[in-house]
Amino acid sequence: MSDSIYPSNWQWTWSWQGHSIAYISGPHDGSVEPPAPSNVVLIHGFGACKEHWRHNVPSLRRERSVFAIDLLGFGTSDKPRSRLEGEPEEPGSCRYCIDLWADQVVAFVEEVVQAPVQLVGNSIGGVVALTAAHKLEQQGQPVSGIVLIDCAQRALDDKRLAEQPPLRRWGRPLLKSLVRQRWLTGGLFRQLSKANIIRKVLQQAYPTSQNIDDQLVQLLLQPAQQPGASEAFRGFINLFNDRIAPELLAELRTPVRMIWGQSDPWEPISEARRWSTFACVQDLVELPDLGHCPHDEAPEQVNPHLLDAFRHGDR
Repeated sequence: MSDSIYPSNWQWTWSWQGHSIAYISGPHDGSVEPPAPSNVVLIHGFGACKEHWRHNVPSLRRERSVFAIDLLGFGTSDKPRSRLEGEPEEPGSCRYCIDLWADQVVAFVEEVVQAPVQLVGNSIGGVVALTAAHKLEQQGQPVSGIVLIDCAQRALDDKRLAEQPPLRRWGRPLLKSLVRQRWLTGGLFRQLSKANIIRKVLQQAYPTSQNIDDQLVQLLLQPAQQPGASEAFRGFINLFNDRIAPELLAELRTPVRMIWGQSDPWEPISEARRWSTFACVQDLVELPDLGHCPHDEAPEQVNPHLLDAFRHGDR
């Protein structure tokens, strides 16, 4: 069901490091000619997929070609076995981390898009977009711009440990030991991968409840029920020392624009406001009453801001 929301001739697979990667390519429909040739790559958040951009792609492609990619471990892309730091390497396994997904995006831009590009990332996809842009800058292939939509702040990263309450700091070694265990991560993932639980999580993420429909629940549920789906979950919740946005923003030269739901229950708008002081950040659009995924909760508000950001990137 999840693939059926896009036309069949938009759906493609691409081989990367021996893995099958799913993506869609929605061609520019010619309604409006942008000032310069430009393409957009949409990068979903944790637990989501390329279909999470269902209400954005039709609007965006009126002005440019749009790509949406399933990160490794999500959607209909391959879901290899996770390998944590210190574990022996197994054939076909991978270490799920921000750099892995950023390397995937960099290769996708170089091998598939092959043209000027702007990156859009929601939640953890925002950190992936920043990291990919940083890597492309270092290769002398800067992207035209980045749009962060409620970018993940990764408060549990060890680099932010001092911000945690004393009890959480004290319990960190035990937490790290527990979440390495597949019996625990697998059981937890199975409990979370149920339609009623997904709907409850969405009700937190979408404070207005707008666009929480059966299609959304199913497009998130189906990939979670595929073999190997719990492996990316295991890898992700073990990322205690990985990329964080402020470090990337401090080094980036690529223009960054941010769109944020003021009622995001997980990524406080106060942190986004602090990020606005970085030289690369050009703008912060705050959306009252909206939550963690405003692009899907209220696309009629977000799409005009995305298009405006793209036009700035075309200059």
